[in-house]
Amino acid sequence: MPLTFEICPGRKVGDSEPCFIIAEIGQNHQGDIEIAKKMIKMAKDCGADCAKFQKSELEHKFNKKALERPYTTKNSWGKTYGEHKRHLEFSHEQYKELQKYAEEVGIFFTASGMDEMAVEFLHELNVPFFKVGSGDTNNFPYLTKTAKKGRPMVVSSGMQSMETMRRVYQTVKKHNENFAILQCTSAYPLEAEDVNLRVITEYQKEFPDIPIGYSGHESGITISVAAVALGAKIVERHVTLDKTWKGSDHEASLVPSELAELVRSIRLVERALGSGIKQMLPCEKPCHDKLGKSVVAKVKIPKGTVLTLDMLTVKVAEPMGVAAEDIFHLVGKSVSEDVEEDESVTSEVVECYGKRVKSNNSI
Repeated sequence: MPLTFEICPGRKVGDSEPCFIIAEIGQNHQGDIEIAKKMIKMAKDCGADCAKFQKSELEHKFNKKALERPYTTKNSWGKTYGEHKRHLEFSHEQYKELQKYAEEVGIFFTASGMDEMAVEFLHELNVPFFKVGSGDTNNFPYLTKTAKKGRPMVVSSGMQSMETMRRVYQTVKKHNENFAILQCTSAYPLEAEDVNLRVITEYQKEFPDIPIGYSGHESGITISVAAVALGAKIVERHVTLDKTWKGSDHEASLVPSELAELVRSIRLVERALGSGIKQMLPCEKPCHDKLGKSVVAKVKIPKGTVLTLDMLTVKVAEPMGVAAEDIFHLVGKSVSEDVEEDESVTSEVVECYGKRVKSNNSI
């Protein structure tokens, strides 16, 4: 059975626990802390379990040339990539303010640590779990240091191979058993043919002792709901207040109405998945009583007759007789009284039939 662990205080993930739904705010807040707060409240109101951001210490994530390169696309917040990223990066104090606000609202709060120093800050911030973005999944020194912190981890697997993910599993598992892996394709927005949901099933085979989830960048909610039907125990989706805002993530994000519908649909699918035990359920009894078929006499059967199959047939009958699936068990047994043609063959008129049933039930 996949491992169950406490991902946040009082909230477990894995096995039969409800899917843990992460609203990925990321940097869709436009660098505005008030918008960030509105998005935290939106995530809570829509029923998500966690509001998540992205934290970078820019000089540790990028080298100087990367920060100095010109960046003049329609999504740019500055002349260079560094200016752009600094506009979107909240300070440590602002993160503490957001964390406090999330606590007041009543939703779990965390962030992806986009470099080792960001992880150090998030550890000091006492986030409930670390999220490892796909860009750091093959960064094994980072993974090792993060795993050694001892907090639960959620690791996305965009841009990686199964061979790399086996190494990721082994690396994290050596230091920390409380982690999950998410199937992810790093494209924004993501086309259906590139989602590859079957990887969820392959991960379940490869890593049977950890929860498997899904991080999606597609449009709409259908594919994410299907991931839950395949067994995803964590679902992460980017969210926004306006898909037309500046930024490359907005187009692949869910607006509030979509996030709310995603949560409703996931909870509906979870109810529908059931236990996996196939049996007639109480809700089916009215239909069974009305339409369920049982054994009736095809011809008149005198008292003492040893039953053969050609004497019997199956119909909807009043009263209900021996269940249709037991017709072969009647062959070779005798009847204790006359049974008229087209009458129900009940267990009471078949010698030893009741004893056979009792014996089977007692095994």
